[in-house]
Amino acid sequence: MNNEQTAIRITYFSIIGNTILALIKGLAGFFGNSYALIADAIESTTDIFASLLVLLGFKYAKRPADENHPYGHGKIEPLITFGVVAFLVVSATIIASESIQNIQTPHKIPKPWTLFVLGGIIIWKEISYQIVIRKSKQTNSSSLKADAWHHRSDAITSVMAFIGISIAILFGKGYETADDWAALLASAFILYNSYLIVRPALGEVMDEQVYDDLILEIRKKSIEVKGVLDTEKCFIRKSGMKFHVDLQAIVNGDISVKSGHDIAHTLKDYLREEIPNLGHVLIHIEPNA
Repeated sequence: MNNEQTAIRITYFSIIGNTILALIKGLAGFFGNSYALIADAIESTTDIFASLLVLLGFKYAKRPADENHPYGHGKIEPLITFGVVAFLVVSATIIASESIQNIQTPHKIPKPWTLFVLGGIIIWKEISYQIVIRKSKQTNSSSLKADAWHHRSDAITSVMAFIGISIAILFGKGYETADDWAALLASAFILYNSYLIVRPALGEVMDEQVYDDLILEIRKKSIEVKGVLDTEKCFIRKSGMKFHVDLQAIVNGDISVKSGHDIAHTLKDYLREEIPNLGHVLIHIEPNA
């Protein structure tokens, strides 16, 4: 299974999981008198749409390179990440607004059994986060990373709700709004996580040079190729799950143009074989002094 297929499969996992959890949270929040759980359900609902957006992005990014897109369609991924973050911001805003409104409105103390529901949700969402974040690292997908943080932010809101409901139940009358304050605090966490997700995606769009480890690996692999004496400049651009490379390779200045051309092709093929995540590789031959 290639990276694209893995990413699509794990996105379906997120969609199904979030749909089930949104229903559980909504029903538990309504019948258990807990706005924190209802806020959780709102976030899970936005997670569903965010995951659908990620899925559409992956399917578009899978398209092969064509005349108008010689580097492929992978740049759609960070753009999709911006959309996913927008869903996060919207859900955080809705939760914050409703929390403030509920703090000002007298209501009943949440039912104790809602804590058991939340406990199960917290465990499941953290497991989901670990699964998706691991796959995002495996596939080099910024969209999957954003989707993983949707799971983590969901776990955070659930933890806040658990604390808030526990305080309300433990201290009783006068502390009915504890879970609302918990939901408000959770919205701040979600907004902060949104920044952490959008920052690297912005760097990807701007072709920011933040791939020092990969550059080092490319340099080490390059000098293993016969005829390559050293390397100079190495620039990397990320597009979707692939890394496109511009590399200057130093060769003996006395060899023929044909020999230099052959070395460049050998080097390109070797790098793509040794480092599977590489996409387009452009080799510029430089003579040694």
